[in-house]
Amino acid sequence: MSNRITELFKIKYPIIQAGMVWNSGWRLASASSNSGILGLIGAGSMYPEILREHIQKCKNATKKPFGVNVPMLYPNIKEIMDIIVEEGVKIVFTSAGNPKTWTSWLQERGIIVVHVVSSVKFALKAQEAGVDAIVAEGFEAGGHNGRDETTTLTLIPMVKEHIQIPLIAAGGIATGSAMLATMILGADGVQIGSRFVASEESLAHEAFKKAVVDAKEGDTQLTLKELAPVRLLKNDFYKQVEGLYKIGPTKEQLKELLGRARAKQGMFEGDMDEGELEIGQIAGLIHNIKPVENIVDDIVKEFEEAKKNVPQL
Repeated sequence: MSNRITELFKIKYPIIQAGMVWNSGWRLASASSNSGILGLIGAGSMYPEILREHIQKCKNATKKPFGVNVPMLYPNIKEIMDIIVEEGVKIVFTSAGNPKTWTSWLQERGIIVVHVVSSVKFALKAQEAGVDAIVAEGFEAGGHNGRDETTTLTLIPMVKEHIQIPLIAAGGIATGSAMLATMILGADGVQIGSRFVASEESLAHEAFKKAVVDAKEGDTQLTLKELAPVRLLKNDFYKQVEGLYKIGPTKEQLKELLGRARAKQGMFEGDMDEGELEIGQIAGLIHNIKPVENIVDDIVKEFEEAKKNVPQL
């Protein structure tokens, strides 16, 4: 399955395991890379020295390529980037910020840079900044999301129409058939997050993994757009947010309700009532918790089977 993405990252399949906060540690990243896809460590939930520890453990657990996802909105971003360089990481996915800020700096140090976007406008800005590839993420995705609520089905072909560099589709993808569909629309590969939350190697609390498996269609919602749009499982915390919206809250009231470490409380510590439970709409199609190797095998087999069935249409 060779194409621009497999060649860029030196991987077997054009699949990226998303770098998700409180889920994507060294175990998930190394297991993903060992399965023939690109594993990512999620730096967004790690202090700099914790990130260094995860990178070092990942290097010991796999000889295959892996990368780090870095949301650029954190104050200690320079320290994080320095650690990535010091530890010899060769692939960085950036998000939540201006790609011009770090792309050249990283590339000058021999690092492949991929930027995550949610619109054509930001895809063009990322291409102009010189990134090596783009992840275009539809609003079906879990966690922080685009304000325009553009779906993956429409976003991928619109971005493809305007860029020349490799394109990775994300948002609502957990199966081989969805992977094939987005590649028919113009993507060179896919980034998958929610499916890997429900893996044995994910850092997520077992209670959160169970909640993902139990989720049905309609159990997630995009909310908190005044702060930073985020897709959550509906729980008591979500109900509190919706209750506040009924009175027309200010940003300050929303920030006060959100508080600090709400995502850690839910996804990592397992508070299913008061925690922030970030997951995508595709959770309704996730029915079990499996080792990463089995998840990748399932996706690849379904992808190949779906390709065979296309002529019948």
